[in-house]
Amino acid sequence: MNENILSLRPAGVWKEFQGILGVPRPSKKEDKMVAYLEKWAIDHKIEYIKEKSGNIIMRVPATKGYEKRPIVVLQAHMDMVCEKNSDKVHDFEKDPIEAVIKGEWVHANGTTLGADDGIGVAAALAVITDTDVKHGPLECVFTIDEETGLTGAMTIDPQDIKGRILLNLDSEDEGEIFIGCAGGMDTIVKMYYELVPAPEDCTAYKVMVSGLKGGHSGDDINKNLANANKLLARILYTASNDFSAQLYDIQGGNLRNAIAREAYAVVFVPNDKKEDFEKVVKDFEKKFKNEYQVTEPNIKVCVETSDKQPDVAIAYDCQMELISSLLACPHGVIEWSQTIPNFVETSTNLASVKKQEGYFFIQTSQRSSIESAKEYAAAMVRSAFLLTDSDIRHTDGYPGWTPNPKSAICDIAVDCYKKRFGKEPKVKAIHAGLECGLIGDKIAGMDMISFGPTLRGVHSPDERLEIKTVQMFWDLITDILENVK
Repeated sequence: MNENILSLRPAGVWKEFQGILGVPRPSKKEDKMVAYLEKWAIDHKIEYIKEKSGNIIMRVPATKGYEKRPIVVLQAHMDMVCEKNSDKVHDFEKDPIEAVIKGEWVHANGTTLGADDGIGVAAALAVITDTDVKHGPLECVFTIDEETGLTGAMTIDPQDIKGRILLNLDSEDEGEIFIGCAGGMDTIVKMYYELVPAPEDCTAYKVMVSGLKGGHSGDDINKNLANANKLLARILYTASNDFSAQLYDIQGGNLRNAIAREAYAVVFVPNDKKEDFEKVVKDFEKKFKNEYQVTEPNIKVCVETSDKQPDVAIAYDCQMELISSLLACPHGVIEWSQTIPNFVETSTNLASVKKQEGYFFIQTSQRSSIESAKEYAAAMVRSAFLLTDSDIRHTDGYPGWTPNPKSAICDIAVDCYKKRFGKEPKVKAIHAGLECGLIGDKIAGMDMISFGPTLRGVHSPDERLEIKTVQMFWDLITDILENVK
């Protein structure tokens, strides 16, 4: 199936991308991708360093006549977000990604595509092999675990990086050049519960919210997309108060940096209230469709008798602590920037809610371009759970990337873009986290920009890559490399 993309242009980039699609590379499990890149470097006689963390740094000599140019760093991350539709059978640790061309876009078959950031890795590899590309000395830096911890960027040894100009190939909007990003952190909750015997004269129902778009918790947080965890909490609140429903299980969302697309719960409902319960739950679908009629037209709320009729349930007071906390927990945009028009300054994402043995595991992520505002958002989330029997912790997080309006490499990129495409690119900051913040924090004097082709539906099975923008991405990379003085 992936062979179809070999007909696309630029041929070198798509050839490398095809190879990457065949390599399993979940975050924190990138061993196969690390080995792939090592073998690639050996096969192409490229000097490389493998850092202790697994980062791969390839050193590429300049093309003839460009030896005295400054070193340019091409940087991309090798891991990918692993999400799939509930009916898709796929093992991300073993199976290749199946690419599908649909009109002007490349999708995957029921899973994330991994163009975030496989296409950045592919472009850097294509630069190395294309003898027509003119460039000075290069360092191609491929980092691990960007998606779940930025571990690769955190563990880069500054002594291994000689260049002070960096092109981060991990953005998702062609025609936009980024010079700043938000910092982030996670707030993680373990809420303990007690089990009691299942209520008598009741039937266990499975209630499921699905059909949502999901998306990136940074790039897409301002698009008024629904969060399945929040919607399910609303249903459970009504079910608990109006029908004395008692909770047995809850599972919603998956990844800290993705807006939850699906969530379900199993609840016991008194037998004499079953018909009314089913009707009220289905009515929520109409309510949600009305509330999200523009952004989420495919919302589904399903209610059906559970295949399993458990013999235990969550104690009612524990259940209400959970549901009330989920309702109170903020999600979405908290503040808009006062200095950059239409730019999200601070946000939070209620990413996942999972019942585990003895406790509910709740993961949230906060982002802000202002450090104090990021901490305030985390405190808001913490406050929603403080009155429950919970352990709450905050991760160390990562710094933002402060924009440099005097960036020399940005000036070069803008000039190249205008000459190549006859229009002005947008220079802006991004609310998503990029590795540039950490790299700039570790390596003094690094002049950086980030750009990429157009991606949509990132971090969800709807992830897709716009074909024509890959050529534009490639043209901009090669023009910049040729014009760095």
